[in-house]
Amino acid sequence: MAAAPAASSRYAVALDGTPVRRAGDMTALLSHPHLWRARHLPNEPGRSGHATGFAALDDALHDGGWPVAGLMELLCATHGVGELRLLMPALARLSQAEARWIVWVAPPFLPYAPALLEAGVMPGKVLLVRPQCQRDALWAAEKALKSGAACAVLAWLAEPSLEVHALRRLQLAAQEGQAWGTLFRPVAAANRSSMAELRILVESERSQTCDRLAFSVLKRRGGWAGARTALKVGQAPIRHGRERFKERLAKWLGTRRSASTALADNAASNRGAGVRGDGTTDAVDECP
Repeated sequence: MAAAPAASSRYAVALDGTPVRRAGDMTALLSHPHLWRARHLPNEPGRSGHATGFAALDDALHDGGWPVAGLMELLCATHGVGELRLLMPALARLSQAEARWIVWVAPPFLPYAPALLEAGVMPGKVLLVRPQCQRDALWAAEKALKSGAACAVLAWLAEPSLEVHALRRLQLAAQEGQAWGTLFRPVAAANRSSMAELRILVESERSQTCDRLAFSVLKRRGGWAGARTALKVGQAPIRHGRERFKERLAKWLGTRRSASTALADNAASNRGAGVRGDGTTDAVDECP
């Protein structure tokens, strides 16, 4: 191994030990994508992440979007706060532009194909993996990321299986397979070490006019943690009060009773006329 230059050397040294002698070399070194200058996020137009579909979120991320080849985490207090809605715009574009799979590993609920289709995600590109145990789930997530056959892997894994070395393997697998990996973890995981290059806390926000989510960047490659930011992710669902609900329920039950009564009256009329269920009529002998 070549000896490192003495500390008194007036030249900077690159990671491979090569002295940097010219200003041009220093510029090239400082522009390396794996080198972060703490004073700013990269702002060059060539940021290559998967656009999230939300401008405020893109601006907060190192690559201007979700990692193309890397591991990220979404931390939520519970499932279903809207975390998947953050991913849907990017997943929709990938499902239409990529020949590779979008793999779901051990989701807590069965993905609803009509909802995916409505969001623009092609169900035919979604591969659902339901492992028998968490050890198999971790294995499946790593293999899917590493295979090169998946452009995105979404995984819900048990916390005991997510030790630092396991997360490191997943991160390396995502880089090797050029896949976007996403882990869904509880909020308590924020206090644990992780090899993921991006960690985001997702929270729901109450609003009368629209569906809103708040995100906080806890960790990102090439930047400090970010402040809490609110996003509009869609129109608010129609919410009815208790009295309105009772009124609608009574109306629906009344309609059902009316329909049932009409069917019963029709059946009784048919029996009196000798009409069978198939629409034919019994022959009736007339008395002389």
